[in-house]
Amino acid sequence: MPSKQLPRHPDLPSVALDLATRLGARALPGPSPDGSIVTLTQTGRMKRALGKDAWMSFTASQTIATAASNFAWTAKFGPLGIISVCDALKDGIGQLDVTALGLIPIARTERTAALARGEAMRYLAELPWAPDAILENSELRWRENSSGGLIVGVGEGPSAVEVSFGLDSDGRIATAFAPDRPRSAVDPILPTPWRGRFSDYRFHLGRWMPFAGEVAWEIDGRAEVYWQGRLESWSTVSAG
Repeated sequence: MPSKQLPRHPDLPSVALDLATRLGARALPGPSPDGSIVTLTQTGRMKRALGKDAWMSFTASQTIATAASNFAWTAKFGPLGIISVCDALKDGIGQLDVTALGLIPIARTERTAALARGEAMRYLAELPWAPDAILENSELRWRENSSGGLIVGVGEGPSAVEVSFGLDSDGRIATAFAPDRPRSAVDPILPTPWRGRFSDYRFHLGRWMPFAGEVAWEIDGRAEVYWQGRLESWSTVSAG
């Protein structure tokens, strides 16, 4: 069993915390170091534009903090990886920048509240790739949903966001859902249902985690997959 339990909070139902603790125990059956950072690499593909059947291949590296709600994903697209995309959340501030050759700015998304909300939802949805955070990140709030899954949230007031998890027959995260992730960082923000699906769970470095995932927007009642990726490597390093 993990070496710790989730922090107790007087305003949170104990049943949800107990369920989240068991979720962490399934993902991380052994001891977990405090304050670690996940480092991973991915390969995959991403749509050039919604509504189009044109895809771009990518290679990516990512860091995910397990004691705070921070991450940074850097992907390279195009011939020889000429186009770089940095998608990140640090201390509540979102970032989405595109450059050529790692130096020439192509697009810099305004650091709006909508961008921060979207990036916070991404952090929550990707907890299956940072299972230590289920037990380590005291910023997270857990509650049970009506279908027997779990809802995890982060942030306060207008910046608060939540993502729902559906569990598979082994009690591991199979799906993630947010009903209102912003599709745009500026007006019109277009809050849109957003779904993720995880598969190919493997036991790696003492943890159960999915090696495949895909993400879709639900537009006009139809799920449009726009991102698909696979883990190529995964490890943790000390945050200290």
